[in-house]
Amino acid sequence: MKFQTVSPYLALLAVNLIYGASYVVAKGIMPGVIGPSGFIMLRALGATSLFWIILLFRWELPERKDILRLAVAGVFGVAVNQLMFFNGLNLTSAMNSSIIITTNPILVLVIAAIVLKERITSRKALGVALGFMGAVALIYLGAQNVDSGSSVKGDLFILVNSLSYAIYLVLVKPLMSKYRPLTVIAWVFLFGMFYVIPFGWAQFQAVEWAQLVQKDFIGLGYIVLFSTFLVYLLNLFALRYVNTSVVSSFIYMQPIVAAIFSWFFYSLGTYSNVRPHFSWGMLGATLLIFVGVWLVSYKPIQRAP
Repeated sequence: MKFQTVSPYLALLAVNLIYGASYVVAKGIMPGVIGPSGFIMLRALGATSLFWIILLFRWELPERKDILRLAVAGVFGVAVNQLMFFNGLNLTSAMNSSIIITTNPILVLVIAAIVLKERITSRKALGVALGFMGAVALIYLGAQNVDSGSSVKGDLFILVNSLSYAIYLVLVKPLMSKYRPLTVIAWVFLFGMFYVIPFGWAQFQAVEWAQLVQKDFIGLGYIVLFSTFLVYLLNLFALRYVNTSVVSSFIYMQPIVAAIFSWFFYSLGTYSNVRPHFSWGMLGATLLIFVGVWLVSYKPIQRAP
């Protein structure tokens, strides 16, 4: 199997491993170190600067007709998406957030079918259904733990985040055939940065930087460098080779990865002080999710005639 064939899937695997840890890290920093909207402003400023530093060495100017699409993608891919996610994560649990985000593939399939006329095959529909069943089972099982720290308002924010990210994936897909991933994401973040500044400025100014400890700087750096800068590049790289539904289907991994990192950080006594809950029922739900990811992403090998 050629590396180019598997590289998009390796990129998506890396994306979801990084994101799985970021639920716990970001939750452990907010709101004591920085408020959620201020955190998003820091994310946008840091990632935009990195994208544009690299873009200056590989300059590519989008066509004027695509500027509007990039500006709208900045609304859904950076502003609404990230503001809703971090404000929701601040109110609900890391596990709930990672579970609710698995609604994204369903939303992507619907939006892509309407906007991009992508065909929904029976195999993909079955994969999404199984993954969704696993996610619902995890939500039900997680609700049995009264100390999980979840909230309805926070969960709704995460749901809006999921919808916004689905719209973003569909918006940027046509641009991937025309421009390099770096060009697309640099412009998306440039617009998005200006959108989030009014919402995050007050919380960003309120940060007492001199009082932060090493753990805080490591957490902030991880969110900016890995779960923002690197993750967006890897997602766009994958979009060049696979459909939006495949990209979004890998989100089904996040509840499992988030659970693993929750246990890891809880055992270390850092970023998480809530004891994670796991059971055999949750393991069964996890298996459903993995089967769903496989059905959505699997492509039969084309044999030579």
